Amino acid sequence: MRVDVDGREVYCYTGARSPDPARPSVVFVHGAANDHSVFALQSRYLAHHGRNVMAVDLPGHGRSAGAPLESVEAIADWIAGLLDGSGIARAAVVGHSLGALAALEAASRHPDRVERIALLGPAFPMAVSDALLDAARVDDHAALELIAVWSHSAGKQLGGHPVPGMWMMGSALRLMERSRPGALYVDLRACNGYTNGLAAAAAVRCPALLVLGARDLMAPPRAAQGLIATLAEKRVVTLADCGHAMMAEQPDAVLDALAAFL
Repeated sequence: MRVDVDGREVYCYTGARSPDPARPSVVFVHGAANDHSVFALQSRYLAHHGRNVMAVDLPGHGRSAGAPLESVEAIADWIAGLLDGSGIARAAVVGHSLGALAALEAASRHPDRVERIALLGPAFPMAVSDALLDAARVDDHAALELIAVWSHSAGKQLGGHPVPGMWMMGSALRLMERSRPGALYVDLRACNGYTNGLAAAAAVRCPALLVLGARDLMAPPRAAQGLIATLAEKRVVTLADCGHAMMAEQPDAVLDALAAFL
């Protein structure tokens, strides 16, 4: 499905289901230099089990037009615009990494539009190393390689894909390689520059789910503790032997957590 948001065309994967205003809705928001495809299993399942699903390509990513949004706050407001353009009054928002920060901020800024949030691989602050930012600024492939290594637990770097013959690290690299020049740097800078996390968490009044990877090096579980302590109504699920790329490493466990929460 294609939706007009602020005069630009946005691509949303809907699981081949047209939105029905009578059904509850879920928006999926990906992380840096990714697109809607990282939520393939979770979005398709929910679309075929009674929910409107919009797994989006953020502006400047995947099949969506425009330039990448410069801040978490801009993405949060864009989510509200997406709901307007889709004719949906309220939705649950599921975000991964950068998308998790955007979901948190959207629930804080637009409480009448966001009915619950699921934060996958969250952290606050979501600091990004100078070395990674410098590499991303010049579109150095080393930035993608660093992210791929830090995003996957040690065992999954060598194998362990749930589909025989598929290489998890290679798939992650190829996805990022498809991103537009400069998109990764803008995304990482937005993560690094976000300062409102605890204030947003204190303002959230809807239920929140946090899914953490026990072996996440990009967003270590300890970096989510401030959010966990501040959110009023929350459920925390920690996935053992799982890194930041949790939708690839443990897709069924992520789906189970989402399905139970939603």
